[in-house]
Amino acid sequence: MFTKAFWKATGERSVRTFAQVLVGSLGLDTLGIINANWNEGLALGAGAAVLAVLTAVATSGGTEGPGITETVRYRR
Repeated sequence: MFTKAFWKATGERSVRTFAQVLVGSLGLDTLGIINANWNEGLALGAGAAVLAVLTAVATSGGTEGPGITETVRYRR
């Protein structure tokens, strides 16, 4: 958890999660399944990104990556 590679992978994961939730919420709005405007979509995405970071930190014990079974390859 205290490596640059860990935080780089965690940042990438949180950005992906943010984008997935934003696109998903706006797509569901377009289909009429939920009613979410841009502000709500951004808030949902931000919340999901925070949860992704917290999950990475909580599951970081023992591995080099941000997940339970992940490892981060170090480039030399």
